[in-house]
Amino acid sequence: MNHAILLSSGADDIDFMIHGIFSYELFGHTVWITTSHVCILIVMLILIGFAVAANIRMRHATEVPGAFQNIVELIVEKLDGMVTGVMGKNASKLVNYISTIFLFIFMSNISGLFGLRPPTADYGTTLALGLITFFLIHINQFRYQKPKQIWADMCSPLPPWLPIWFPINVISEIAVPISLSLRLFANVLSGTVMLALVYGLLAKIAVVWPAFLHIYFDLFSGAIQTYVFCMLTMTYVNQAMSTEE
Repeated sequence: MNHAILLSSGADDIDFMIHGIFSYELFGHTVWITTSHVCILIVMLILIGFAVAANIRMRHATEVPGAFQNIVELIVEKLDGMVTGVMGKNASKLVNYISTIFLFIFMSNISGLFGLRPPTADYGTTLALGLITFFLIHINQFRYQKPKQIWADMCSPLPPWLPIWFPINVISEIAVPISLSLRLFANVLSGTVMLALVYGLLAKIAVVWPAFLHIYFDLFSGAIQTYVFCMLTMTYVNQAMSTEE
C-alpha cells in the first residue's frame, strides 16, 4: 500500500485513498495524522506565505504597480466585487471570511496540479466548511431577525399558527451543510479518482494528453465548485440577515 502524500504520475500503484502517517494517544483515544491533514497544512502555508508577501508589498505600494502588486490588487478587487454583487450592504460583514474560504477551497481544489491529494476530496474537510456556513446562517439569523419572524419562516408557507411544515423546514435547514459539503466533496473526489485511474491503467500512454484532463478536473471544475460553494454561502447568510417581516 502506497502511503505517499503525492500522486506520482508515473507510478503503477497509483492510490487515491487517505492514509494515516502517524498516530498519537489523546485522552485514551488514538488520533491519526493523515495525508489530508498534511495537504491542508501545505495549502495553508502557501496561503499564509502569499498573504505575508502581499501585506509587505502593499505597505510599500507604488503608484505604478509592479506585477505582484497588480496580482494582489486584482484578486482583492474581484473578490470584493463578487461579495458586494451578492450581499450588497451586508458585504462588508462577510467579505474577509468569503475571500478566505474562496482562496482556501480554490487552492485545495487545484492542488492536484502539484501532485497533492486535494484536501477537499476528503469529506472531513468539506463537512467542516459546510458546518461553518450552517452556524453562520443561524448565528446571523438570531442576530438580525426577531423570534416571531424566525418562527413564521419555519412555518412557511402556512400561517405561523399552523406549524404543519415546521418539521419539513427543520429538515431542509439540516440538509444545507450536508448538500454543500457533499457537492464539493463529490466533484473533487470524482476528478481525483478519474485521474488516478488514468495514470494507473494507462500509465504507458499517459504522456502529455492527461494535462488536458487536469485542466478540466483540477482547474476548471475546481474553480466552478469554489464559486458555487461561496455563492451559496453568501446567499444563505444574506437571507438570514434579512429583517423583512
